[in-house]
Amino acid sequence: MSDPLRSLLAAPPDLPVTAGLAALDEALRAHGVAVVHAPPGTGKTTLVPPAVAEVVAGRVVVTQPSRIAARAAARRLAHLLGEPVGETVGYSVRGDRRTSRRTRVEIVTTGLLLRRIQHDPELVGVGAVVLDEVHERHLDADLTLALLIDIRAHLREDLSLVAMSATIEAERTAALIGGVESAPVIRVPGALHPVQAVWCPPPAGVRRTDERGITPSFHDHVAATVRRALVEHDGDVLVFVPGVAEVEATVRRLAGVDADVHALHGRLSGAEQDRALSEGPRRRVIVSTAVAESSLTVPGVRVVVDAGFSREPRTDHHRGLASLVTVTVSRAAAEQRAGRAGRLGPGAVLRCWSEAEHAHLAAHPEPEIATADLTAFALEVACWGSLDVRDLALLDQPPAHALSSAKDVLVDLGAMTKDGRATPRGRLIAGVPADPRLARALIDGADLVGAKRAAEVVAMLSEDVRAPGGDLVAALRSLRGNQRAGSWRSQATRLEKVVEKQGSSAARALTDDVAVGLVVALAHPDRIARKRSGASSYLMTSGTGAALDPRAPGPLVGIEWLAVGDAERRSGQREARIRSAAPLTEDLALEVAGSLWTEVDEVTWTEGRVLARRRTLLGAIELRSVPLGDPPAQAVADAIREALASEGIALFTWSEATTALRDRLDFLHRTLGDPWPDVSDAALTQTLQSWLGPQLARVRSAQDLRRVDVAAALRAMLPWPQAGRLDDLAPERVQVPSGSSVRIDYSAEQPVLAVRIQEVFGWTAAPALADGRVPLLLHLLSPARRPAAVTADLESFWDNGYPGVRADLRGRYPKHAWPDDPRSAPATTRTNNSRRR
Repeated sequence: MSDPLRSLLAAPPDLPVTAGLAALDEALRAHGVAVVHAPPGTGKTTLVPPAVAEVVAGRVVVTQPSRIAARAAARRLAHLLGEPVGETVGYSVRGDRRTSRRTRVEIVTTGLLLRRIQHDPELVGVGAVVLDEVHERHLDADLTLALLIDIRAHLREDLSLVAMSATIEAERTAALIGGVESAPVIRVPGALHPVQAVWCPPPAGVRRTDERGITPSFHDHVAATVRRALVEHDGDVLVFVPGVAEVEATVRRLAGVDADVHALHGRLSGAEQDRALSEGPRRRVIVSTAVAESSLTVPGVRVVVDAGFSREPRTDHHRGLASLVTVTVSRAAAEQRAGRAGRLGPGAVLRCWSEAEHAHLAAHPEPEIATADLTAFALEVACWGSLDVRDLALLDQPPAHALSSAKDVLVDLGAMTKDGRATPRGRLIAGVPADPRLARALIDGADLVGAKRAAEVVAMLSEDVRAPGGDLVAALRSLRGNQRAGSWRSQATRLEKVVEKQGSSAARALTDDVAVGLVVALAHPDRIARKRSGASSYLMTSGTGAALDPRAPGPLVGIEWLAVGDAERRSGQREARIRSAAPLTEDLALEVAGSLWTEVDEVTWTEGRVLARRRTLLGAIELRSVPLGDPPAQAVADAIREALASEGIALFTWSEATTALRDRLDFLHRTLGDPWPDVSDAALTQTLQSWLGPQLARVRSAQDLRRVDVAAALRAMLPWPQAGRLDDLAPERVQVPSGSSVRIDYSAEQPVLAVRIQEVFGWTAAPALADGRVPLLLHLLSPARRPAAVTADLESFWDNGYPGVRADLRGRYPKHAWPDDPRSAPATTRTNNSRRR
């Protein structure tokens, strides 16, 4: 180990983590792995890397979740060593590296280490990796941990690995990295000073959020809470809001306070970040995103104001919409933010919600692997060579449907084969420091709009840009003229250099108005949108409806074609809300999304007729439609089947005789089964082609359907030779003792014969159908043909039911026969005028 690091460990600063350094030394020498479980503020980021360097040969690489944290941690440790950054301690972040051959501790962002691992799996020259803040469960951190475990198992047994966590995730992490046995866990007690919680809910009637995000009135409340903090408490104030737009809105509202107000977020230049983190002659207010939640020490802070929100990734895999959304902070994150006020001494946290609301917050934020878009993750896994993600030691496995959606995207990009292997194009895309969709837009867009402009647009899309009126063209022009857009400018320069190395052909002379849209469309062909009814309503190629904000009209309103950069669909909303987009033309849409172009023949039942069309589509967007003169018979049958399934076979003309025949066939099928055909609604709908045959080919409208000879089609379904017994098994009529031929009703579960009582005198039993299997159900009627009795057992009725019926009816119908013994009495259809029985 270098002398400066050894000297630091010999006389370390008074930090709680020093109590665990001996145990860490022992764990690494014995096992090569360890987990340090220490709350924020205990000094683990400062002193654990030198302690690891004491044990291992080679460089110690330390990860941090953000560029701000990586640079600040390197400066802090270098300051303790009395050296400039880049000597014993250095850092490497996107676009900024300060290291030398003498560097023993290098602090990097997790994403940068992931790139190095893919490029150099053996990590030549690295003796140990220290993963900080693993409890935050960022997607790249989970994957980096899994790949390091794989490296230790198969390539570098000697590579030491330390994971540092501030929560109980330490136990799960230890079980994961320890292999057969859990890795040793070194627990360090907390060192925070007491922090007073002050509950500051907004006034009654003030809404925190609406469909556009945090409301202006709640922004006012946060600013008022900061002013209260400055009056009632001492020390610098750290304010937490969810995103860059909220940081800027809060900073504007704090104009005129008696303090220096600084913004702090990842899109600032390094110099601006340094100013925010450096104490000055005046009291400070630092308005920050979540980058200041952990790892990063902001000196001088004794007060925290927490707006109570964070920005997290959410993905609607069904509609292909992924975005950062504003969500309520978890209790764990709120406690971690509050801890920022207790590092230097007793402090206070002013929370912009009530104590009752606090009890209902989620305990912990969800890990990104459960909610984020997994396209970049899936490509990294494929480039690593793993065909099954379950082979990797992940703290949580990704949701199967999300991973499947990500792989589909990569196959469409040409970055992955269908069996999950990275293609050469996929490895090229993976080498671009951007999401795979944006990498594709950079690579392919450079040939169309030029490397510089493609890089500018991709750099803009990689940020959480809130374009005024959603207009990305205006946003790009604003960035070009903004001297404070250092982060965007640096990223654009890096991306331009990446694509220039690959070479590109001469770009076309396109204006920004369509060039921006073209690059956006290359990144998100599924979000190409065309205007439909209404000036702000669109349909995307994915089939998802989307709309511009009608309350914020801008230059995009009324434009026929848009390339949507960002859209969000909230629960309960029918359409997604377009947050940013750029104009496009139909020609460019077809050029960049040619794989979505299809020409299909469609035959549908629409408004009572068969409609046959040849449709030209770009995804779900119809470009044009022309009539189809001679549609295939099967397609017509399918359309009619769908119509019948939704509207019923009542679309046909069913005469009384046809209905009766169908009921007889249905009775025989239910009673005897095969070969008597199933003529239920469902069966007839499913077998249209077979029982209606060529009649279907002539159907073009509801009127044609009504002309179909359903009776002839049903008779054709009769089985042979059983058809000859139809009248024996299920006769249409039956002759009763009076001589009348009475129709049998087969529409009920049991066939019914409705007949007047006087016409069945002399019968002792009703006939049975289907070779004697089913007796007729007699509905015995009065002389006025009103129901008098129902029976399938006529013998019993004559003895038990008839006397009551006779007593009830003979007074009302004295001219009709009411014999004492109906079994022996003659059946009749006439009245009897000579005698009243």
